Amino acid sequence: MTAVRHFSANCEAALISYDSSAAGAFMLMTRATMQAISPCFIVTDVDQTIAFYCDKLGFETRFKEPERNPFFAIVGRDGAQIFVKSDKDVSPLPNHKRHRYMRLDAFVYAADPDGLAAEFAERGAAFSVPLKDTHDGLRGFEICDPDGYVLFFGRPR
Repeated sequence: MTAVRHFSANCEAALISYDSSAAGAFMLMTRATMQAISPCFIVTDVDQTIAFYCDKLGFETRFKEPERNPFFAIVGRDGAQIFVKSDKDVSPLPNHKRHRYMRLDAFVYAADPDGLAAEFAERGAAFSVPLKDTHDGLRGFEICDPDGYVLFFGRPR
């Protein structure tokens, strides 16, 4: 069997297989899809991080272990979620501490960044970079979490 990758006009991929033992039969196999990605942040205090994401950004706690003084949690909102973990011997290391031009730790797609910015402002979130059209073709804003991780909320213009 020979497999050939085919891309349709809208860039969806499919695998087209040709089976020479089946008298020239072609089979179309669709590619498995992915729905989301979840960054993993090492944090100083899991409870403090949960409070920030829930209170300021409207996330929910999806998992926390253990219930008191957790070392691990998952916070999320809609299709976005973040894994956070704490260890007394490991310090957080956001990207901006490694290189000032590569400061983003997560890009969170938001179809309506203007509406989201208004909601976050109403919740009392502090913006590290206000809502704007960026030089690289995006519209959105940046927020730093308590450990300095920089999240960009927005979309292409």
